[in-house]
Amino acid sequence: MFGANHVAARVAFDHGLDVATAVAVRGLATAGVVALLVWRARVPLRLDKRQVRAMAGIGVLVALQSVALYGAVARLPVALALLVFNTFPLWTALAARVFYGERPSRAVLAAMPVILAGLALALDVSGAAAGLGAAAHWSRIGAGVALALGGAAAFGVVLALTQHEVAALDGRLRTTLTMALVGVLALVATLALGGPRWPQAAAGWWGLAALTLLYGTGITTLFTLLPRLGVVGNSPLLNVEPVAALLLAWALLGQRVAPMQVLGALVVVGAVMTLGLRRAPARR
Repeated sequence: MFGANHVAARVAFDHGLDVATAVAVRGLATAGVVALLVWRARVPLRLDKRQVRAMAGIGVLVALQSVALYGAVARLPVALALLVFNTFPLWTALAARVFYGERPSRAVLAAMPVILAGLALALDVSGAAAGLGAAAHWSRIGAGVALALGGAAAFGVVLALTQHEVAALDGRLRTTLTMALVGVLALVATLALGGPRWPQAAAGWWGLAALTLLYGTGITTLFTLLPRLGVVGNSPLLNVEPVAALLLAWALLGQRVAPMQVLGALVVVGAVMTLGLRRAPARR
């Protein structure tokens, strides 16, 4: 669902939709639907002061992550933007270390150079696969890569905060509060930039509808399940997303990457999947 959401977003962006408008519509629509679920299920709305502060921080970070990642998708092939973003398990481990004193496992430390090597292949850092020099290649992809890395860092902190600060809250309530704040912040940004800017063709409207539905469903599932699984160990499971996006972008958008880049993507995904599927050591 996340992979298809970003393919739909690229369609919408190519037909006139701007990033801030997309994030505003997606956030407010998701918040409205999940709020109905919270109301029907009579989920308690009680939060202590620490949870209120954590949810405010999570909302701001998800807003930044959403704008950064959609900005990357608008500038890079979808699969490459998501591949860079899906380094977020490393950022999650770093955030858990910095904020909560959790030491990364040996497996995480061993996987880091493998992931970076695969990422270098996937991004074609030398520009050889693109037929360009390194300078020309990075002048074309640099902004998109920076945005994807920024989104990954923000999302890594979000997952660490979710696990340690608000895991006790119902996942639907977390989603409602997060998406409401994201939607409001994005709406303010949209209006400040003179928007909204809507799609200029039917395909763009279909893309906007699809990205809203797919993201809303996916993020609700994510925030509901990950606290039960443990984000540091299991967030790498989400790295199947770039593979799905690679296939969808090839089939629907005609986006292709060089064989060397596909190999790099498989190295990255394989490394983080290995992290996610490893058996956690027994606690004493």
